[in-house]
Amino acid sequence: MCKPALATALFSTISFLLGGITSLVFGFFGMKIATYANARTTLEVRKGVGKAFITTFRSGAVMGFFLVANGLLVLYIAINVFKVYYGDDWEGLFEAITGYGFGGSSMALFGRVGGGIYTKAADVGTDLVGKVERNISKDDPRNPAVIVDNVGDNVSDIADMGSDLFGSYAECAALVVASISSFGVNHELTAMLYPLIVSSVGIIVCLLTTLFATDFFEIKAVKEIERH
Repeated sequence: MCKPALATALFSTISFLLGGITSLVFGFFGMKIATYANARTTLEVRKGVGKAFITTFRSGAVMGFFLVANGLLVLYIAINVFKVYYGDDWEGLFEAITGYGFGGSSMALFGRVGGGIYTKAADVGTDLVGKVERNISKDDPRNPAVIVDNVGDNVSDIADMGSDLFGSYAECAALVVASISSFGVNHELTAMLYPLIVSSVGIIVCLLTTLFATDFFEIKAVKEIERH
């Protein structure tokens, strides 16, 4: 038995809001991680380029693993919660769960547009004022507007990038889950969980490869970074 269309619309809205809020949370934590990582990398580079590389690499890995792991977790929870209502109505569950990826993509869209305009305006304005009026180079610490430029870079290149990555990741996972949700003679949940298991295995593989870059083959010179 198919559920009413109004109920599916309500669950789709909840899924959309859930994806948008999750995307915003990832963007916020990404900026926090990057801010702390910049300060720690500055301190570690005094000990050598190897220590600085490890700090930077691990900081980026924290953002990546945090995003994909929690994205899968929230998606898995949403599927199970929605299934309590939908039961064997896979088509209704399909329509409801796709809103999760769309919510993440919408936040990434607004973040990219807003953050990109803010960054470019600050960057161009900083360069013009510094060069024309004071004849100083780009990103010179004597120019107060450089702070605005750096903030814009943090928003555009980190927060919006994280939201964009989450939107693409969650949307692909949700659509793959939804596309096979009607398969299976007994209408079991196995088909729904299969793409989540594949993504989870990918997280484990990426974790192992990260150890190769930071622990097993430690960087000792600048020329060794490119090989990693």
